[in-house]
Amino acid sequence: MSTRFTVGLIQVNATNELAPNIAFIEEQTRRARDAGAQFVMTPENSTLIGANRGETLAKALPEEEHPGLASARAIARECSVWFLVGSIHVKVEPERNANRSYLVAPDGGIVASYDKIHMFDVQLAGGETYRESSTFRPGDQAVIAETPWGKLGMTICYDLRFPYLYRALAHGGAEMLSIPSSFTVPTGRAHWHTLMRARAIETGCYVFAPAQVGSHAGNRKTYGHSVVVAPWGEVIADAGDGGPGFVTAEIDMAKVAEARQAVPSLTHDRSYGGPILRTYALPKAAE
Repeated sequence: MSTRFTVGLIQVNATNELAPNIAFIEEQTRRARDAGAQFVMTPENSTLIGANRGETLAKALPEEEHPGLASARAIARECSVWFLVGSIHVKVEPERNANRSYLVAPDGGIVASYDKIHMFDVQLAGGETYRESSTFRPGDQAVIAETPWGKLGMTICYDLRFPYLYRALAHGGAEMLSIPSSFTVPTGRAHWHTLMRARAIETGCYVFAPAQVGSHAGNRKTYGHSVVVAPWGEVIADAGDGGPGFVTAEIDMAKVAEARQAVPSLTHDRSYGGPILRTYALPKAAE
């Protein structure tokens, strides 16, 4: 098994129409392949960011009919690359979709899929409101997939804020973590790089976070900054916020073992009780 490869992260400015997003991803995959990428990844909501809940539901398709998944399988075969579909909207219920990520092999076969577990239900200070749980059915299963270079723990965007998931993936054997995202601008400015670096440092894993960027339908704005973070916490690639495109990084999987040997915190977990609310009062001093 080779310990070195080149990853390519495609940064997308998704519209609310499937076809142009799919065409852009295909074009960028070819360019990333020509730049040496052997593993190409796209962001969350790769093929659609709808203007509203109704549009998002109306334009979702069952897995077997989804042109975004069919395109990913075809472009993986054409370019002979491993391909991570950051996520697409898969119709699973009349009133809810799955926000689903796929790992595709160079022969076009689907190796694994993962449904986003944690739903982004928030109202931000600037007035932006998100209620993902009204449109998407949460997943309930953590997923690790095999690649030629090591095991990949698959997650999506808001999962980033739940570190126990990443520790469980690392304990399950993951050496790389995918976190395809559509981060908002306010939360991105405040937390994006810090949390991505933290997940890498805590687990001793490579972190791959392809991202959406720019303005979208429904007055949404995303932060960009698709990043690759090494196991010691260094950001080794950053696509910035200037617009769509791709960025590549050289990956050396030997760095995973180096980081984990330097700080072997994954071997130091302990069980414990609580938490409990405890008060403690010293006895009165003798007079």
